[in-house]
Amino acid sequence: MARDTRQRILDCSLAMFNAQGEPRVTTNHIADELEISPGNLYYHFRNKDDIIEQLFARYETRMDDALAPPDGRLPGLEDIWLQLHLVFECIWDYRFLYRDLLEILSRNRRLRIRFARILKRADERAHAVMRGLSQANVIRASAAETDAAATNLLVLATFWLNYAAVRGDHDEQAAIRDGIVQVMMLLSPFLRDAERVHLNQLIRAYTD
Repeated sequence: MARDTRQRILDCSLAMFNAQGEPRVTTNHIADELEISPGNLYYHFRNKDDIIEQLFARYETRMDDALAPPDGRLPGLEDIWLQLHLVFECIWDYRFLYRDLLEILSRNRRLRIRFARILKRADERAHAVMRGLSQANVIRASAAETDAAATNLLVLATFWLNYAAVRGDHDEQAAIRDGIVQVMMLLSPFLRDAERVHLNQLIRAYTD
């Protein structure tokens, strides 16, 4: 029963953070939504930052899974497309982390360190993917170009929701779809002719 209550608190908190923005949600709001006492909530979590850290642990596991490279072979264009879907779905499900990123990290040193570590892993995997695409002859680029493109892919994916929000986009799901297309388009200048045609087909199927 205690585990069920703990899970309910995490699920409710995630939904409220995503819908209302983390800074506007208090532990009392969460307790009211669940129709439990604040004391019951504090039995499971010390404070709101404790809830956020537990949600971050779930996010971190899922993001690591999404960033996993193909097993035992070089990546292809569709591997990157699928990987981006998984990454952006994770970003969507934990979008409060990205939307309120600076606010959360500014007050929580442990999360700041953990987020820096996951960015480092993502950066390493983005560079490995770009090198793999080059080795597989999917792209044609120098080492400096693949390194720069890998960094650009990561920066764009990480801060796309912030950009969309500042731009005034209200449909965040549409913004996620646009983000996937924008990231994939960063690869276009480096693709060989057949792969560029393939990319355009993928994008048309995705946006039509």
